[in-house]
Amino acid sequence: MEEPLPIRILIHGASGRMGRALLRLVGERPELQLVAAVSRSGQPLAEAPAGVPVLPVDRLAEAPDFDLAIDFSLPEAFAPLVAACRAKGAGLVSGTTGLSEAQVAAMDEASELVPVLWSANFSVGVAVLRALVHQAAAALPGWDADIVESHHVHKKDAPSGTALSLGQAVEQGRGSAPHYASLRCGDIVGEHLVQLTGAGERLELVHRASNRDIFARGALEAAVRLSGRGPGRYDFGELLLAGGRS
Repeated sequence: MEEPLPIRILIHGASGRMGRALLRLVGERPELQLVAAVSRSGQPLAEAPAGVPVLPVDRLAEAPDFDLAIDFSLPEAFAPLVAACRAKGAGLVSGTTGLSEAQVAAMDEASELVPVLWSANFSVGVAVLRALVHQAAAALPGWDADIVESHHVHKKDAPSGTALSLGQAVEQGRGSAPHYASLRCGDIVGEHLVQLTGAGERLELVHRASNRDIFARGALEAAVRLSGRGPGRYDFGELLLAGGRS
């Protein structure tokens, strides 16, 4: 039986924190073949494997053919990437935040032609947590629901995007939103507690991140899971719970 061809990957936003982590960690996944990286300036990056071209954003059209793009960039660079994915019939895994309604609409339109997965958090654990939270909230609609999130002192947004995503899962499960509390202390990478409280008992679902590499590894896992699927918008947690590469 022949081995499947590797999934040709383009990393978009390669000079950012997540982009550099992806360049450094993509070699851990033998099913992925990095064919190009795109950064704001196109300058060489120490993390890029030898022989992989690093292109500036205005030369994205010159990138070799790719099966899927992994994107952690800025909103202003998002539209050209979506257009390139549509033109090449390539899938898109994106964690770029701050997208406008028009950009989200463009992503939805692209999903009619190619597979698309957007997530605010690519932790594998958080993706599964969100599914569990939805299930628990649906089973306990009359219980109080609270989300407590903790991050390092430099994080400005509160509640965090992940906390809001978990809150959305609570609301979808039981029809009402939870209460939020945010802590900013020390160098905490990220902790999220979802607490459901009834008369005489309490259920706690917790995720703690101790290393930021988990987000890059999760995005690479998402790329593997998304590869080979048909057009549509996909949820990371649902792909994880559905099993391996289709």
